[in-house]
Amino acid sequence: MSVVHLETGRHLYGGALQVLYLAQGLEERGIKSVLMVPRGSEIAAAARKRWLRVEEFPYYGEGDLIAAARMLWRFSRRDVEVVHLHSRRGADTLGGLAGTLVRAPVVLTRRVDNREVDWLVGAKYALYRRVVAISGAVRDVLTDQGVPPGKISLVPSAVDASDWMDSEDTAARDREFDLPPGVPAAVMVAQFVPRKGHWVLIHALGILKVHGHTPNVVLFGQGPARDRVAALAEAAGVQDQIRFAGFRDDLHRWLGAFDFCVHPALKEGLGVAALQAGAAGVPVVGAQAGGIPEVVVDEETGLLCPPSDAAALAAAIERLLKDPEAARAMGRRAREHIQSRFSVDAMVEGNLKVYREVVAARRGGSPR
Repeated sequence: MSVVHLETGRHLYGGALQVLYLAQGLEERGIKSVLMVPRGSEIAAAARKRWLRVEEFPYYGEGDLIAAARMLWRFSRRDVEVVHLHSRRGADTLGGLAGTLVRAPVVLTRRVDNREVDWLVGAKYALYRRVVAISGAVRDVLTDQGVPPGKISLVPSAVDASDWMDSEDTAARDREFDLPPGVPAAVMVAQFVPRKGHWVLIHALGILKVHGHTPNVVLFGQGPARDRVAALAEAAGVQDQIRFAGFRDDLHRWLGAFDFCVHPALKEGLGVAALQAGAAGVPVVGAQAGGIPEVVVDEETGLLCPPSDAAALAAAIERLLKDPEAARAMGRRAREHIQSRFSVDAMVEGNLKVYREVVAARRGGSPR
């Protein structure tokens, strides 16, 4: 079997990391995978480090008709048995149209839980033989908008837990991020975009400060709202508690050194950052949004609170600050939960099952 993966994002965020996990797992199973990615992207560089097959192409967004023509040509090759589309930004639309025109079996992975324009859903999802939802929350949005349940396969995202087992200690953490020794420190890993809920965290820190708690928080990530978050922190009087760490390719060294992870997203397909925190043995204080409750077991591996509720988030954080031993126990259970439910092997096998089914349906037989 041969699979072409189309990923039009340029950065190595959570979704792109899943593509690398999948392609590598398929190669280990004897399934040829080729990654089509924008020229000069971080994804291309990371894929080559894993000895994966990469084809870079110039890409300028959803209106790039030359890129669409290239997709059409690539998908038409006789050795292509499955086309797997992994992102928006044109991969879903241009890739879907190109695959349909050459009658290739097209699979789309849907990673977000936001609704799409209702009148477009029918036409768009007719392009795909199968849609892979990374969480029950994503699946429910799709079915609510009219995508036939039989077209949807639930295959949760994964994390390679072995990457997150060994971390630096708290002393090294404090030196690396200029944190005062002996003060609890939390971590948030997310793009600086409104739906990730940084503003909820800032308001929660303001509430905690009134209650006499001043934990530090290191924010990993980049994005257009970064300066806005900094301004909010200053307005709330908590700027001294915040560190901006940017995008780090050595996050695995540091995540396990934090006392807890905060994930206050307003919308979230599943939450790769929550998966990574759990694998690192760190409890998550998260929002009851999208697929986050599928990763974080409330009161067992972390604490959940309503989205956009800064007071509830502050109360949950305060609980962990007051009972660090309970927080550590949650972290231990989180690691066990992630290892048992969100393994890379399970994710790869789930996608491979989808491929076999769509290929068999095209041939008029049964999946092998």
